[in-house]
Amino acid sequence: MARRKPAAPAQPSSATAKSAAKKGKKSPKSASEPARRRSAEFQALSGYYERVVEGHRAAGREAPPPKPASSIPSQVDHSIRNVVGGAVTEDSKLLQGVLSGDAFTREDTWRVMRIMGEFIEGFDKLASLEKAVTVFGSARTAPEDPQYHAAVEVGRLLAKRDFAVITGAGPGIMEAANKGAKLAGGRSIGCNIELPFEQGANPYVDTLVNFRYFFVRKTMFIKYSAAFIIFPGGFGTLDEMFEAMTLIQTGKISQFPVILFGKHYWAGLFRWLQSRVLNEKKISAGDIDLMTLTDDPEEAVEVVAAAYAAQVAADKR
Repeated sequence: MARRKPAAPAQPSSATAKSAAKKGKKSPKSASEPARRRSAEFQALSGYYERVVEGHRAAGREAPPPKPASSIPSQVDHSIRNVVGGAVTEDSKLLQGVLSGDAFTREDTWRVMRIMGEFIEGFDKLASLEKAVTVFGSARTAPEDPQYHAAVEVGRLLAKRDFAVITGAGPGIMEAANKGAKLAGGRSIGCNIELPFEQGANPYVDTLVNFRYFFVRKTMFIKYSAAFIIFPGGFGTLDEMFEAMTLIQTGKISQFPVILFGKHYWAGLFRWLQSRVLNEKKISAGDIDLMTLTDDPEEAVEVVAAAYAAQVAADKR
């Protein structure tokens, strides 16, 4: 009787587990996954804060210290919401789920009013914008980095074309784009987001709008922008990029350039999209062509200006 081959061990699901497996270490069992995931979440948040601090310090200033968790509940109306499970921002409280069957009657229905108020405040503060461009990128990019200088130039050229510059208000690439716009006499806008720590707006923001909810902030980026210029960055940068791509792909917005600045940085993503996603027909060739890849600030701004002119002409028709 032939001996049955032993079952292959389950493949590790996380990047760190795969790395450990390559080194001959035992992959984590499912029972330990919550602890591993919680550790990863803590490291991810710590890493995000470290990148913000690094960006501020590279610009020659101290970053605001982390908010103590105990300071957050004092800002919350306990009559309409509770704070549990370490949820310290409005986004985290909204997304933490329903704790009991009728919890939504005490919390979520009232939270809708705050969300509506946040939309109204954003619309009110940005309503005077006639044309603007949002620039995304890493918070940790230092002033001596060539990408920082390129972002300053992009902000300057946009301002010369009468485009306001919108960013997430933080350091790094965001600061550089705001700086370029302000130095050129243009309008410089920052859309800040509530985080477990204080991100701190860069000093080149003229108009600052603070948001509690990521989805409200993302709506403002899209609503008041004629284009996105996306410098090298992380998850947040990728999130905004693919959000815009999805809206264009589904016909929600048109003549909306998505410009990826930094050919070397984005080359790997482009290769993967073409060789895997496009090759497996998850997207079409036209989806790839929706993105512009460049290393030239002038080219980036020319693409924006041409698309804006086409959009204005289409609106007139």
